[in-house]
Amino acid sequence: MTSRQNKNALAITPAQKALLKQAPNIYLIGLMGAGKSTAGRLLAQTMGREFYDSDDEIVKRTGASIPTIFEIEGEAGFREREQRMIAELCAKKSVVLGTGGGAILREANREALKNTGWVVYLSTSPERLINRTRYDKNRPLLQTADPLSVLTQLYAVRHPIYQDLADIVITTGAGHVTHVVAQIIEQLIARIGQNLHAQ
Repeated sequence: MTSRQNKNALAITPAQKALLKQAPNIYLIGLMGAGKSTAGRLLAQTMGREFYDSDDEIVKRTGASIPTIFEIEGEAGFREREQRMIAELCAKKSVVLGTGGGAILREANREALKNTGWVVYLSTSPERLINRTRYDKNRPLLQTADPLSVLTQLYAVRHPIYQDLADIVITTGAGHVTHVVAQIIEQLIARIGQNLHAQ
């Protein structure tokens, strides 16, 4: 969790800030390395909300790293912990949550995200992701001889699920995180405006 500090927040107008207060919880989904945590923190600061990363919260709760949990409990054990954590975090109000890349594989997680907030998919190609994750030892699924092949397979399986679950899709490229967050805010405000007109 991060505090509601605004030193790094994007500059938005008072009218935009007022509109954004009407948004429900915001959930960021996407493959590992898509920028969910980095964008999520900046988005939360800009919106004046708390940010949570489900993986970080699991590590805090257990006192063990994600690779250690995978090693001791296997992926199934980790997914159980992840499901409980996501349910707990989705019960909070006015938060921004960055989820683990595989969280959407469980129907219970998809239901929790869909029913309690708006889901933003940060879509990134496997080729770009490999550059961001190549040296990260905290990603157990990528500790193989051919991590690009693993990412490509994960993308093939998960991309359609991400697309189906998302209320908003943002394609992230080589641009700075501020550009990604500005796009998210623009889409959130447009969605709030649509809801107001529909009332």
